[in-house]
Amino acid sequence: MGRGKIEIKRIENSTNRQVTYSKRRNGIIKKAKEITVLCDAKVSLVIFSSTGKMTDYCSPSSSLIEILGRYQKSSGKKLWDAKHEYLSAELDRIKKENDNMQIELRHLKGEDLTSLQPKELIPIEKALEDGYDSVRAKQERLLEEEQKRLTYNCHQQQIEIDGVMMRHIVQNGGCGGGGINNNNHKGAAAGGRDDYPPSNNHHHHGHHHNHQMPFAFRVQPIQPNLHNTTNNK
Repeated sequence: MGRGKIEIKRIENSTNRQVTYSKRRNGIIKKAKEITVLCDAKVSLVIFSSTGKMTDYCSPSSSLIEILGRYQKSSGKKLWDAKHEYLSAELDRIKKENDNMQIELRHLKGEDLTSLQPKELIPIEKALEDGYDSVRAKQERLLEEEQKRLTYNCHQQQIEIDGVMMRHIVQNGGCGGGGINNNNHKGAAAGGRDDYPPSNNHHHHGHHHNHQMPFAFRVQPIQPNLHNTTNNK
């Protein structure tokens, strides 16, 4: 006996409905694959279950976007507005540009050069030379900036060192100046000559200018007879 005809209507039992959905979904996908192989057809299939789960199939040599685009052109129906068409075209352009850039990058790395003709190698060589010049110029600029920075730092350090040495010389020179002044005073006393300033104020002024004047000065008369005359007066 043959199978009885099944009435096509919604299956009320949720379990039976889910089982039937799974069986028939798999059968439809199987038929879509078969017609793709047997008839070289372009097939795209999208199924949504009652729970919202999506199942799709597309012929291996095609894509859903391509089939929908062909459907839109053949049927004259607008599946998306002009904005979406522009975005789709822009996406295709970017993908194509990215593919070309990947090819150029491989060529610059020295890969896939076997199939290129000599005149196709010329722009690649030119690009490599320009890249080398740019890298060299960038390197020289960085080295020059680094040299300026080091020169400036050395100059600042030299200024600090000179300042420290100057303070050290002033301090030590002030102490030595007092010693030199006292020795000059003793020498003048032994030689019978007066110092300038007068000897009675010498100790006071020498102490007062100890840290300001590192060297003491002494005035000696050129003509001793004038000196003696002055003392007699």
